[in-house]
Amino acid sequence: MSKGVKYLLVSLPTNITLANEHDEALTALRSAVTTDNGTTVPFKIPEFKIGTLDALVNQADELAKLESGCEGVVSKVGDSLRTILEGDDEKIAQQKTVNDKPVDQYLRSFNWNKVKYRADKPLGELIDMLQKEITSIDNDVKNKYNQYNQVKTSLTVLQRKQTGNLSNKSLTTVVDPSLVIRDSEYLETHLIAVPNTITKDFIKSYETLCQFIVPRSAIQIDSDDEFTLYAVTTFKKTSQEFIHKCREHKWTPRDFKYKEGGREEEQKEVEKVAKDEKKVWGEALRLGRTAWGEAVMAWVHVLALRVFVETVLRYGLPLSFVCGLVRTTPKLMKRVRTSLDNSYSYLAGNAFGRDKKGRVKKDDSAMSADMQAAGNTADGADYSAYVCYEFEIN
Repeated sequence: MSKGVKYLLVSLPTNITLANEHDEALTALRSAVTTDNGTTVPFKIPEFKIGTLDALVNQADELAKLESGCEGVVSKVGDSLRTILEGDDEKIAQQKTVNDKPVDQYLRSFNWNKVKYRADKPLGELIDMLQKEITSIDNDVKNKYNQYNQVKTSLTVLQRKQTGNLSNKSLTTVVDPSLVIRDSEYLETHLIAVPNTITKDFIKSYETLCQFIVPRSAIQIDSDDEFTLYAVTTFKKTSQEFIHKCREHKWTPRDFKYKEGGREEEQKEVEKVAKDEKKVWGEALRLGRTAWGEAVMAWVHVLALRVFVETVLRYGLPLSFVCGLVRTTPKLMKRVRTSLDNSYSYLAGNAFGRDKKGRVKKDDSAMSADMQAAGNTADGADYSAYVCYEFEIN
Protein backbone atom coordinates (compact mmCIF):
# COMPACT_ATOMS: atom_id res chain seq x y z
CA MET A 1 0.00 0.00 0.00
CA SER A 2 1.02 3.57 -0.65
CA LYS A 3 -0.34 5.19 2.50
CA GLY A 4 1.26 8.58 3.10
CA VAL A 5 2.48 8.65 -0.50
CA LYS A 6 1.40 11.11 -3.16
CA TYR A 7 2.08 10.87 -6.87
CA LEU A 8 2.43 13.43 -9.64
CA LEU A 9 2.26 12.58 -13.34
CA VAL A 10 4.25 15.18 -15.29
CA SER A 11 4.45 15.58 -19.06
CA LEU A 12 7.05 17.89 -20.63
CA PRO A 13 8.02 18.54 -24.25
CA THR A 14 11.41 17.09 -25.14
CA ASN A 15 12.54 20.52 -26.38
CA ILE A 16 13.17 21.56 -22.76
CA THR A 17 16.71 20.36 -23.56
CA LEU A 18 18.96 21.49 -26.39
CA ALA A 19 19.27 17.95 -27.71
CA ASN A 20 15.46 17.62 -27.86
CA GLU A 21 15.81 13.98 -26.75
CA HIS A 22 13.58 11.83 -24.54
CA ASP A 23 16.29 10.60 -22.15
CA GLU A 24 17.76 14.05 -21.61
CA ALA A 25 14.32 15.50 -20.99
CA LEU A 26 13.69 12.82 -18.35
CA THR A 27 17.03 13.63 -16.73
CA ALA A 28 16.07 17.31 -16.68
CA LEU A 29 12.75 16.45 -15.00
CA ARG A 30 14.57 14.40 -12.36
CA SER A 31 16.96 17.26 -11.72
CA ALA A 32 14.07 19.70 -11.30
CA VAL A 33 12.32 17.48 -8.74
CA THR A 34 15.56 16.52 -6.90
CA THR A 35 15.91 13.36 -4.82
CA ASP A 36 15.34 15.35 -1.62
CA ASN A 37 11.74 15.99 -2.66
CA GLY A 38 10.85 12.74 -4.40
CA THR A 39 11.83 10.05 -6.88
CA THR A 40 11.02 10.21 -10.59
CA VAL A 41 10.62 7.23 -12.92
CA PRO A 42 9.56 7.13 -16.58
CA PHE A 43 5.85 6.57 -17.18
CA LYS A 44 5.29 5.05 -20.61
CA ILE A 45 2.31 6.33 -22.59
CA PRO A 46 1.72 5.07 -26.15
CA GLU A 47 0.68 7.37 -28.95
CA PHE A 48 -3.05 7.18 -29.67
CA LYS A 49 -5.16 8.08 -32.65
CA ILE A 50 -5.79 11.81 -32.55
CA GLY A 51 -9.02 13.30 -33.85
CA THR A 52 -10.02 16.91 -34.30
CA LEU A 53 -9.24 19.72 -31.89
CA ASP A 54 -12.92 19.95 -30.89
CA ALA A 55 -12.98 16.21 -30.20
CA LEU A 56 -9.85 16.47 -28.03
CA VAL A 57 -11.33 19.33 -25.99
CA ASN A 58 -14.50 17.31 -25.37
CA GLN A 59 -12.48 14.20 -24.51
CA ALA A 60 -10.43 16.21 -22.01
CA ASP A 61 -13.66 17.11 -20.19
CA GLU A 62 -14.93 13.51 -20.36
CA LEU A 63 -11.66 12.17 -18.98
CA ALA A 64 -11.70 14.66 -16.09
CA LYS A 65 -15.16 13.39 -15.06
CA LEU A 66 -14.19 9.77 -15.64
CA GLU A 67 -11.06 10.10 -13.51
CA SER A 68 -13.14 11.51 -10.67
CA GLY A 69 -15.54 8.56 -11.07
CA CYS A 70 -12.68 6.05 -11.00
CA GLU A 71 -11.27 7.60 -7.83
CA GLY A 72 -14.73 7.39 -6.25
CA VAL A 73 -15.12 3.70 -7.13
CA VAL A 74 -11.65 2.85 -5.76
CA SER A 75 -12.61 4.65 -2.54
CA LYS A 76 -15.97 2.85 -2.27
CA VAL A 77 -14.44 -0.58 -2.86
CA GLY A 78 -11.83 0.26 -0.23
CA ASP A 79 -14.60 1.19 2.22
CA SER A 80 -16.34 -2.12 1.50
CA LEU A 81 -13.13 -4.03 2.22
CA ARG A 82 -12.73 -2.05 5.44
CA THR A 83 -16.25 -3.02 6.50
CA ILE A 84 -15.91 -6.71 5.72
CA LEU A 85 -12.51 -6.93 7.42
CA GLU A 86 -13.79 -4.93 10.41
CA GLY A 87 -11.22 -2.15 10.05
CA ASP A 88 -8.15 -4.40 10.34
CA ASP A 89 -5.57 -2.22 8.53
CA GLU A 90 -3.04 -5.02 8.11
CA LYS A 91 -5.55 -7.38 6.48
CA ILE A 92 -6.97 -4.57 4.34
CA ALA A 93 -3.48 -3.71 3.04
CA GLN A 94 -2.95 -7.37 2.09
CA GLN A 95 -6.03 -7.25 -0.14
CA LYS A 96 -5.10 -4.01 -1.92
CA THR A 97 -2.87 -5.17 -4.74
CA VAL A 98 -2.88 -4.60 -8.50
CA ASN A 99 -2.08 -7.66 -10.62
CA ASP A 100 -0.79 -9.22 -7.39
CA LYS A 101 1.71 -6.37 -7.03
CA PRO A 102 1.86 -3.60 -4.42
CA VAL A 103 0.36 -0.39 -5.82
CA ASP A 104 3.70 1.43 -5.86
CA GLN A 105 5.35 -1.38 -7.82
CA TYR A 106 2.50 -1.42 -10.35
CA LEU A 107 2.77 2.34 -10.91
CA ARG A 108 6.55 2.38 -11.19
CA SER A 109 6.50 -0.42 -13.78
CA PHE A 110 3.35 0.74 -15.58
CA ASN A 111 2.82 -0.44 -19.12
CA TRP A 112 -0.30 0.30 -21.12
CA ASN A 113 -2.43 -2.86 -21.31
CA LYS A 114 -2.53 -3.22 -25.09
CA VAL A 115 -4.49 -6.48 -24.92
CA LYS A 116 -7.34 -5.02 -22.88
CA TYR A 117 -7.24 -1.48 -24.26
CA ARG A 118 -5.86 -1.59 -27.79
CA ALA A 119 -3.88 1.57 -28.45
CA ASP A 120 -4.87 1.55 -32.13
CA LYS A 121 -8.51 2.23 -31.21
CA PRO A 122 -9.85 5.79 -31.38
CA LEU A 123 -9.66 7.74 -28.12
CA GLY A 124 -13.45 7.94 -27.92
CA GLU A 125 -13.74 4.12 -27.95
CA LEU A 126 -11.11 3.75 -25.23
CA ILE A 127 -12.87 6.30 -23.03
CA ASP A 128 -16.21 4.54 -23.55
CA MET A 129 -14.63 1.16 -22.75
CA LEU A 130 -13.10 2.43 -19.51
CA GLN A 131 -16.37 4.13 -18.52
CA LYS A 132 -18.30 0.86 -18.96
CA GLU A 133 -15.66 -1.09 -17.06
CA ILE A 134 -15.60 1.18 -14.00
CA THR A 135 -19.42 1.27 -13.94
CA SER A 136 -19.54 -2.54 -14.09
CA ILE A 137 -17.01 -2.84 -11.24
CA ASP A 138 -19.04 -0.41 -9.14
CA ASN A 139 -22.31 -2.28 -9.74
CA ASP A 140 -20.83 -5.74 -9.13
CA VAL A 141 -19.30 -4.73 -5.81
CA LYS A 142 -22.41 -2.84 -4.73
CA ASN A 143 -24.67 -5.84 -5.46
CA LYS A 144 -22.42 -8.36 -3.72
CA TYR A 145 -21.93 -6.22 -0.63
CA ASN A 146 -25.69 -5.55 -0.45
CA GLN A 147 -26.20 -9.32 -0.53
CA TYR A 148 -23.64 -9.78 2.23
CA ASN A 149 -25.21 -7.07 4.39
CA GLN A 150 -28.65 -8.66 4.02
CA VAL A 151 -27.38 -12.10 5.06
CA LYS A 152 -25.39 -10.59 7.91
CA THR A 153 -28.45 -8.67 9.14
CA SER A 154 -30.58 -11.85 9.00
CA LEU A 155 -27.96 -13.74 11.04
CA THR A 156 -27.73 -10.91 13.58
CA VAL A 157 -31.51 -10.94 14.04
CA LEU A 158 -31.55 -14.72 14.53
CA GLN A 159 -28.62 -14.62 16.95
CA ARG A 160 -30.25 -11.80 18.90
CA LYS A 161 -33.32 -13.99 19.27
CA GLN A 162 -31.14 -16.61 20.91
CA THR A 163 -28.96 -14.36 23.04
CA GLY A 164 -31.14 -11.33 23.83
CA ASN A 165 -33.20 -10.74 26.97
CA LEU A 166 -36.70 -12.05 27.62
CA SER A 167 -38.30 -9.02 25.99
CA ASN A 168 -36.92 -9.86 22.54
CA LYS A 169 -35.29 -13.32 22.42
CA SER A 170 -36.95 -16.40 20.98
CA LEU A 171 -39.11 -18.16 23.54
CA THR A 172 -38.99 -21.54 21.83
CA THR A 173 -36.39 -22.88 24.28
CA VAL A 174 -37.83 -20.99 27.27
CA VAL A 175 -41.54 -21.77 27.47
CA ASP A 176 -42.88 -25.17 28.52
CA PRO A 177 -45.73 -25.84 26.05
CA SER A 178 -47.84 -27.32 28.90
CA LEU A 179 -48.10 -23.83 30.45
CA VAL A 180 -49.80 -22.40 27.35
CA ILE A 181 -53.53 -22.98 26.73
CA ARG A 182 -54.11 -24.28 23.23
CA ASP A 183 -57.24 -25.02 21.21
CA SER A 184 -59.59 -23.35 23.71
CA GLU A 185 -62.72 -21.64 22.42
CA TYR A 186 -62.76 -19.01 25.20
CA LEU A 187 -59.40 -18.77 26.98
CA GLU A 188 -56.00 -17.59 25.85
CA THR A 189 -52.54 -17.47 27.46
CA HIS A 190 -50.46 -14.30 27.15
CA LEU A 191 -46.71 -14.14 27.77
CA ILE A 192 -45.61 -10.85 29.34
CA ALA A 193 -41.98 -9.70 29.86
CA VAL A 194 -41.90 -7.39 32.88
CA PRO A 195 -38.84 -5.30 33.88
CA ASN A 196 -37.41 -6.71 37.10
CA THR A 197 -37.73 -3.31 38.79
CA ILE A 198 -41.55 -3.34 38.57
CA THR A 199 -42.52 -7.01 39.00
CA LYS A 200 -44.25 -6.24 42.33
CA ASP A 201 -46.44 -3.65 40.60
CA PHE A 202 -47.28 -6.21 37.94
CA ILE A 203 -48.36 -8.86 40.47
CA LYS A 204 -50.52 -6.32 42.31
CA SER A 205 -52.28 -4.85 39.31
CA TYR A 206 -52.42 -7.26 36.36
CA GLU A 207 -55.82 -8.72 37.44
CA THR A 208 -57.47 -5.28 37.30
CA LEU A 209 -56.19 -4.12 33.91
CA CYS A 210 -59.50 -5.05 32.28
CA GLN A 211 -62.40 -7.45 32.61
CA PHE A 212 -62.25 -11.21 32.18
CA ILE A 213 -58.72 -11.82 33.41
CA VAL A 214 -58.47 -15.16 35.17
CA PRO A 215 -57.60 -14.40 38.84
CA ARG A 216 -54.24 -15.61 40.12
CA SER A 217 -53.37 -16.97 36.68
CA ALA A 218 -49.94 -15.26 36.54
CA ILE A 219 -47.18 -17.86 36.49
CA GLN A 220 -43.50 -16.97 36.49
CA ILE A 221 -41.84 -18.85 33.62
CA ASP A 222 -38.30 -17.50 33.60
CA SER A 223 -36.17 -14.47 34.46
CA ASP A 224 -32.87 -12.89 33.44
CA ASP A 225 -30.87 -9.82 34.52
CA GLU A 226 -33.45 -7.43 33.04
CA PHE A 227 -36.86 -9.08 32.72
CA THR A 228 -39.14 -11.66 34.27
CA LEU A 229 -41.47 -13.61 31.97
CA TYR A 230 -45.02 -14.34 33.16
CA ALA A 231 -47.89 -16.29 31.64
CA VAL A 232 -51.37 -14.76 32.22
CA THR A 233 -54.70 -16.23 31.15
CA THR A 234 -57.59 -14.09 29.89
CA PHE A 235 -60.79 -14.59 27.99
CA LYS A 236 -60.24 -14.15 24.26
CA LYS A 237 -62.76 -11.33 23.96
CA THR A 238 -60.60 -9.02 26.11
CA SER A 239 -57.21 -10.16 24.79
CA GLN A 240 -56.53 -7.04 22.69
CA GLU A 241 -57.48 -4.70 25.53
CA PHE A 242 -55.24 -6.59 27.93
CA ILE A 243 -52.27 -6.40 25.53
CA HIS A 244 -52.85 -2.67 25.02
CA LYS A 245 -52.95 -2.05 28.80
CA CYS A 246 -49.74 -4.05 29.28
CA ARG A 247 -47.93 -1.80 26.83
CA GLU A 248 -49.21 1.27 28.65
CA HIS A 249 -47.59 -0.09 31.82
CA LYS A 250 -44.27 -0.71 29.98
CA TRP A 251 -44.79 -4.47 30.13
CA THR A 252 -43.85 -6.24 26.89
CA PRO A 253 -46.36 -8.73 25.42
CA ARG A 254 -44.55 -11.54 23.61
CA ASP A 255 -45.86 -13.47 20.63
CA PHE A 256 -45.57 -17.21 21.06
CA LYS A 257 -47.12 -20.05 19.12
CA TYR A 258 -46.17 -23.57 19.98
CA LYS A 259 -44.89 -25.61 17.06
CA GLU A 260 -43.89 -29.25 17.18
CA GLY A 261 -40.14 -29.48 16.55
CA GLY A 262 -39.82 -25.69 16.74
CA ARG A 263 -36.61 -25.75 18.77
CA GLU A 264 -34.79 -27.98 16.29
CA GLU A 265 -36.11 -26.00 13.32
CA GLU A 266 -34.95 -22.72 14.83
CA GLN A 267 -31.46 -24.06 15.48
CA LYS A 268 -31.21 -25.41 11.94
CA GLU A 269 -32.20 -22.01 10.55
CA VAL A 270 -29.45 -20.28 12.55
CA GLU A 271 -26.88 -22.82 11.34
CA LYS A 272 -28.02 -22.45 7.72
CA VAL A 273 -27.89 -18.63 7.75
CA ALA A 274 -24.49 -18.71 9.53
CA LYS A 275 -23.19 -20.97 6.77
CA ASP A 276 -24.64 -18.66 4.10
CA GLU A 277 -23.07 -15.63 5.80
CA LYS A 278 -19.64 -17.27 5.82
CA LYS A 279 -19.97 -18.22 2.14
CA VAL A 280 -21.10 -14.75 0.99
CA TRP A 281 -18.40 -13.14 3.19
CA GLY A 282 -15.75 -15.08 1.28
CA GLU A 283 -17.31 -14.16 -2.07
CA ALA A 284 -17.49 -10.48 -1.11
CA LEU A 285 -13.86 -10.48 0.06
CA ARG A 286 -12.59 -12.12 -3.13
CA LEU A 287 -14.64 -9.78 -5.30
CA GLY A 288 -13.48 -6.75 -3.28
CA ARG A 289 -9.83 -7.71 -3.71
CA THR A 290 -10.20 -8.25 -7.47
CA ALA A 291 -12.42 -5.20 -8.00
CA TRP A 292 -10.08 -2.87 -6.09
CA GLY A 293 -7.13 -3.88 -8.28
CA GLU A 294 -9.17 -3.60 -11.49
CA ALA A 295 -10.56 -0.20 -10.47
CA VAL A 296 -7.05 1.11 -9.76
CA MET A 297 -5.87 -0.20 -13.15
CA ALA A 298 -8.75 1.54 -14.90
CA TRP A 299 -8.02 4.75 -12.98
CA VAL A 300 -4.33 4.74 -13.94
CA HIS A 301 -5.18 4.10 -17.61
CA VAL A 302 -7.60 7.04 -17.49
CA LEU A 303 -4.82 9.19 -16.01
CA ALA A 304 -2.53 8.13 -18.84
CA LEU A 305 -5.18 9.19 -21.37
CA ARG A 306 -5.64 12.53 -19.59
CA VAL A 307 -1.91 13.18 -19.77
CA PHE A 308 -1.82 12.29 -23.46
CA VAL A 309 -4.83 14.42 -24.45
CA GLU A 310 -3.67 17.40 -22.42
CA THR A 311 -0.16 17.03 -23.84
CA VAL A 312 -1.52 17.27 -27.38
CA LEU A 313 -3.66 20.28 -26.48
CA ARG A 314 -0.87 22.03 -24.60
CA TYR A 315 2.27 21.28 -26.65
CA GLY A 316 0.77 20.62 -30.09
CA LEU A 317 1.96 18.41 -32.94
CA PRO A 318 4.19 16.71 -33.88
CA LEU A 319 4.23 14.96 -30.52
CA SER A 320 7.57 14.71 -28.75
CA PHE A 321 7.21 14.53 -24.99
CA VAL A 322 8.42 12.73 -21.90
CA CYS A 323 6.18 11.63 -19.03
CA GLY A 324 7.48 10.95 -15.54
CA LEU A 325 5.89 9.64 -12.37
CA VAL A 326 7.02 11.54 -9.29
CA ARG A 327 6.66 9.73 -5.98
CA THR A 328 6.63 12.03 -2.97
CA THR A 329 4.66 12.77 0.20
CA PRO A 330 1.72 15.12 0.81
CA LYS A 331 4.06 17.35 2.84
CA LEU A 332 6.70 17.56 0.10
CA MET A 333 4.29 17.91 -2.84
CA LYS A 334 4.21 21.71 -2.56
CA ARG A 335 8.01 21.82 -2.80
CA VAL A 336 7.93 19.55 -5.85
CA ARG A 337 5.38 21.78 -7.58
CA THR A 338 7.30 24.95 -6.69
CA SER A 339 10.52 23.48 -8.06
CA LEU A 340 8.82 22.44 -11.30
CA ASP A 341 7.17 25.85 -11.62
CA ASN A 342 10.54 27.55 -11.22
CA SER A 343 12.07 25.33 -13.91
CA TYR A 344 9.27 25.26 -16.49
CA SER A 345 7.08 28.31 -16.00
CA TYR A 346 8.28 29.61 -19.36
CA LEU A 347 6.25 26.87 -21.08
CA ALA A 348 3.10 28.86 -20.29
CA GLY A 349 4.25 31.93 -22.20
CA ASN A 350 2.76 35.07 -20.67
CA ALA A 351 0.60 33.13 -18.19
CA PHE A 352 3.50 33.03 -15.71
CA GLY A 353 5.88 35.79 -14.75
CA ARG A 354 8.20 36.62 -11.87
CA ASP A 355 7.89 39.06 -9.01
CA LYS A 356 10.63 41.46 -7.83
CA LYS A 357 12.25 38.66 -5.81
CA GLY A 358 12.37 36.40 -8.84
CA ARG A 359 9.61 34.10 -7.65
CA VAL A 360 7.20 32.62 -10.20
CA LYS A 361 3.75 34.20 -10.20
CA LYS A 362 0.62 33.70 -12.32
CA ASP A 363 -0.89 36.33 -14.60
CA ASP A 364 -4.58 35.43 -14.44
CA SER A 365 -5.64 37.45 -17.49
CA ALA A 366 -2.88 36.04 -19.71
CA MET A 367 -3.50 32.58 -18.30
CA SER A 368 -7.20 32.74 -19.19
CA ALA A 369 -6.36 33.68 -22.79
CA ASP A 370 -3.77 30.88 -23.07
CA MET A 371 -6.17 28.30 -21.63
CA GLN A 372 -8.92 29.27 -24.06
CA ALA A 373 -6.47 29.10 -26.94
CA ALA A 374 -5.55 25.58 -25.85
CA GLY A 375 -9.20 24.60 -25.60
CA ASN A 376 -9.09 24.40 -21.80
CA THR A 377 -12.11 26.02 -20.16
CA ALA A 378 -11.46 24.78 -16.61
CA ASP A 379 -10.89 26.97 -13.59
CA GLY A 380 -7.37 28.39 -13.73
CA ALA A 381 -6.76 27.94 -9.99
CA ASP A 382 -4.98 24.59 -10.60
CA TYR A 383 -3.49 25.55 -13.96
CA SER A 384 0.23 24.94 -14.31
CA ALA A 385 2.71 25.79 -17.03
CA TYR A 386 3.20 22.11 -17.81
CA VAL A 387 0.91 19.06 -17.89
CA CYS A 388 0.60 17.45 -14.45
CA TYR A 389 -1.90 15.49 -12.38
CA GLU A 390 -1.68 14.76 -8.65
CA PHE A 391 -3.25 11.63 -7.16
CA GLU A 392 -3.20 9.37 -4.10
CA ILE A 393 -4.19 5.71 -3.92
CA ASN A 394 -5.15 4.62 -0.40
